[in-house]
Amino acid sequence: MADQIPLYPVRSGAAAAANRKRAVYYSAAGPGPGADRHSRYQLEDESAHLDEMPLMMSEEGFENEESDYHTLPRARIMQRKRGLEWFVCDGWKFLCTSCCDWLVNICQRKKELKARTVWLGCPEKCEEKHPRNSIKNQKYNVFTFIPGVLYEQFKFFLNLYFLVISCSQFVPALKIGYLYTYWAPLGFVLAVTMTREAIDEFRRFQRDKEVNSQLYSKLTVRGKVQVKSSDIQVGDLIIVEKNQRIPSDMVFLRTSEKAGSCFIRTDQLDGETDWKLKVAVSCTQRLPALGDLFSISAYVYAQKPQMDIHSFEGTFTREDSDPPVHESLSIENTLWASTVVASGTVIGVVIYTGKETRSVMNTSNPKNKVGLLDLELNRLTKALFLALVALSVVMVTLQGFVGPWYRNLFRFLLLFSYIIPISLRVNLDMGKAVYGWMMMKDENIPGTVVRTSTIPEELGRLVYLLTDKTGTLTQNEMVFKRLHLGTVSYGADTMDEIQSHVRDSYSQMQSQAGGNNTGSTPPRKAQSSAPKVRKSVSSRIHEAVKAIVLCHNVTPVYESRAGVTGETEFAEADQDFSDENRTYQASSPDEVALVQWTESVGLTLVSRDLISMQLKTPSGQVLSFCILQLFPFTSESKRMGIIVRDESTAEITFYMKGADVAMSPIVQYNDWLEEECGNMAREGLRTLVVAKKALTEEQYQDFESRYTQAKLSMHDRSLKVAAVVESLEREMELLCLTGVEDQLQADVRPTLEMLRNAGIKIWMLTGDKLETATCIAKSSHLVSRTQDIHIFRQVTNRGEAHLELNAFRRKHDCALVISGDSLEVCLKYYEHEFVELACQCPAVVCCRCSPTQKAHIVTLLQQHTGRRTCAIGDGGNDVSMIQAADCGIGIEGKEGKQASLAADFSIRQFRHIGRLLMVHGRNSYKRSAALGQFVMHRGLIISTMQAVFSSVFYFASVPLYQGFLMVGYATIYTMFPVFSLVLDQDVKPEMAMLYPELYKDLTKGRSLSFKTFLIWVLISIYQGGILMYGALVLFESEFVHVVAISFTALILTELLMVALTVRTWHWLMVVAEFLSLGCYVSSLAFLNEYFDVAFITTVAFLWKVSAITVVSCLPLYVLKYLRRKLSPPSYCKLAS
Repeated sequence: MADQIPLYPVRSGAAAAANRKRAVYYSAAGPGPGADRHSRYQLEDESAHLDEMPLMMSEEGFENEESDYHTLPRARIMQRKRGLEWFVCDGWKFLCTSCCDWLVNICQRKKELKARTVWLGCPEKCEEKHPRNSIKNQKYNVFTFIPGVLYEQFKFFLNLYFLVISCSQFVPALKIGYLYTYWAPLGFVLAVTMTREAIDEFRRFQRDKEVNSQLYSKLTVRGKVQVKSSDIQVGDLIIVEKNQRIPSDMVFLRTSEKAGSCFIRTDQLDGETDWKLKVAVSCTQRLPALGDLFSISAYVYAQKPQMDIHSFEGTFTREDSDPPVHESLSIENTLWASTVVASGTVIGVVIYTGKETRSVMNTSNPKNKVGLLDLELNRLTKALFLALVALSVVMVTLQGFVGPWYRNLFRFLLLFSYIIPISLRVNLDMGKAVYGWMMMKDENIPGTVVRTSTIPEELGRLVYLLTDKTGTLTQNEMVFKRLHLGTVSYGADTMDEIQSHVRDSYSQMQSQAGGNNTGSTPPRKAQSSAPKVRKSVSSRIHEAVKAIVLCHNVTPVYESRAGVTGETEFAEADQDFSDENRTYQASSPDEVALVQWTESVGLTLVSRDLISMQLKTPSGQVLSFCILQLFPFTSESKRMGIIVRDESTAEITFYMKGADVAMSPIVQYNDWLEEECGNMAREGLRTLVVAKKALTEEQYQDFESRYTQAKLSMHDRSLKVAAVVESLEREMELLCLTGVEDQLQADVRPTLEMLRNAGIKIWMLTGDKLETATCIAKSSHLVSRTQDIHIFRQVTNRGEAHLELNAFRRKHDCALVISGDSLEVCLKYYEHEFVELACQCPAVVCCRCSPTQKAHIVTLLQQHTGRRTCAIGDGGNDVSMIQAADCGIGIEGKEGKQASLAADFSIRQFRHIGRLLMVHGRNSYKRSAALGQFVMHRGLIISTMQAVFSSVFYFASVPLYQGFLMVGYATIYTMFPVFSLVLDQDVKPEMAMLYPELYKDLTKGRSLSFKTFLIWVLISIYQGGILMYGALVLFESEFVHVVAISFTALILTELLMVALTVRTWHWLMVVAEFLSLGCYVSSLAFLNEYFDVAFITTVAFLWKVSAITVVSCLPLYVLKYLRRKLSPPSYCKLAS
């Protein structure tokens, strides 16, 4: 059966090319399974091969022989949407939304993005109008605020129903009470909602204004002027200081750094902590002075704005030189908005602003988030509406359809309209505000800010937590922890031994050099020709430290002594080369940690440029090395290398360091490397293997000629270059193994363990490298020590994805690590299968993810699982993910406030999420569920009484309680005790933190379900029936006595039911109970219109009310006691 399941066949025209690609892919795997696959690809047709290995996840595929995997998710969604139920429940909303979207698209036609020519310092020369350079996180503007808020309110069935009911009171034939009894509550709801939205919108406006008002220096013909970020235009020349945010996308023209390059931090854009090296346009960097930028006639031609943050194509042209200067521009000449200058001062020309910048194009628009509890209550109100219509039809039917029956039907609908209480929204919205206030006032999670006050209950329903890595789980601070030489290992407490060995070895070398000094370089070449002897520990440490301090891409930078103004920023004389003034910059914090460590043990990197570097020994002597070749680190090679010449001895050495998997085949045979790498990895350390190889002048010259030739090749250049470098990487001498720790945030491990125990599945989405992400996943215990990790191989097309998914399907209980590129391919062809497989994993790590990919993963989880998702991050690259999730949490940290400002909840540290979910999430959901159902009960009980009253009095459509009694019932008589349920808690905070397993029950939604709702309906019918029939049986003479007895018993019953519902008493609850009772008793004296004052002061009145109240409440108290004894909930067992 499985063999018959069709997959999309690859078009025959492309089949041969695809097969050739696969042959290369699997031949790289070497002998074994890869080789078998290679031969199979050559022998078999592509589509037949795919059909032979079907991808099956569930029984559904086996049942449907005609199923097509590519269309399966879409087919499921369509099946779910079809039918009458969909049209009745959601169809009208879907149609309205579609119409609105269509109108918006007609009104706001998107401008076509085009390539542009930008003249330096001449914004007025721009041919087209470009968007303002302002950040906007607001949902509405002045004109759309009221229509937008009203639409958001009335798209809910509950509010739309109240609007129709209230409008019906303007028709005299349908009027059954005072207008204020309907319009006052509705107006209050809308006023509260609009006020809350206005406050939220004003806060967003203020935050945007703060960012848009940041001042920058703009270069003009008259000199520097200060300009707001929002006033920057395309063509402006902007000066950005060190540690300042780049306000818009720019081409890098000039820098204060002598080398003509600078470093920028891009963690807000792509999540990577590596500093990126950017190179200024050489034509403008060579200009003598800053003002000369205006004396030349030059322009930049830039491609049209696009989302890809890793590429750029453009040209720089200077017209006034002879001949004109043309320079090609690439990604290394750009400065993208939302990145931060890490070294020097930079000057750039603005090419993209506002919504055309890369950072904004990678950010999705904020959506109005609606909590799951609100959706569930909306469904329950639809059920209540059906009950309301059914009850009204029954009444008219029993009446015999006499007279204008349709008018009577509508009057019954109005009489029973309290079945759906308008106070439901008021109470829930006020409750949400209280929950938010409690979160912000919690001393255990200081600095917490609730930015979206409509979804606190979501914190108690989460199943998936998607977290960023850098700055969220880690502090982004690297510390050197371990040096292993094979026979001896040095840790943090034995670094002083290394320091003494380095000092001794250099003092010994210096004395030898002094003894042999004849005015020329000492002959030290004899060492290489001497027979091999076992080196001493001291010489091995010296070699290892020297290799670490030479093999890297770190540049030491020296701060200027004083504030720099005008042209002095280019003066070399202001530099201070003291140790205290030195900072290191590199493309990876690991590199910096290694060089800082070598400085701490006595060997210091003091300067470096493109062709040389200088080291300072413990005695202060400066050693110079000439950089002959540099082979940078890539994700494919997993290693970096450097060839240097010692200028004092003319020795040429090839140093290399990299991951153990890449270095093991390169170094000489040893019996300790694999074991020690495993030991360090288990400690959560990031390991690097360091090796060297001495080269003769002839060997190097031969290599250089072959390397240069390979670099000039136009065909398969990268493969040829790699082959030449690999010819050197043979039998290298293993020097040492280093271990560096990326320090985790405080209490990350226990917090992740708590979340896992709570049944929350954690996915880590990061823009960082695969190796780094895997290491942090292990050290943070996101992946437990006993779990296997499946690293998803790089796939580029459908066939490779198919085979790799089949390989992954055979693994059980293992964490998945996948790169963004492979993820894109899998989602293109096997979306449903991949998500279903990934959801079964205990943990998933997605590395090299772009901001839009992060948001896409969140959306996929929501669509395929239907579960609630939470995204947490701290950088600008996490904003899209945070806004796409059902609940977004931002962390205020070193990366800035962008994520925190865009999030629904803002916290200071990752560990605070534990209490936010376990305590506040739990309480918010439980309290809102109890409050919502109790308010419904309050409406149902009075509607039951009205139904009984109407049926007894010949089905007359006459209200039982009129005017102020109805308003008072829903407000001052019962409001305070009912609302005090927001202070209730079933479990103490300490217990909720100690037993996170309690959280699992919340995700099942048992606190508010059709079952619990049905129980409350039955209670309401029982109590309403008892109260009304009791009053009718016990009253003696006048009808007004029925009203007095039943209404008083109703108020007392409601107060007792609140007491029955409460699980943990708070002093304010007691105050609310007595306050409401006092309000009712004192108001009896003023309600002459409704009550007989003489009757309510008699003993007969008191005993009749007491008897009815006891009969309505006592059985429920007995049932609650028996249930607690016989079948207590899990939290009761813990509490006891």
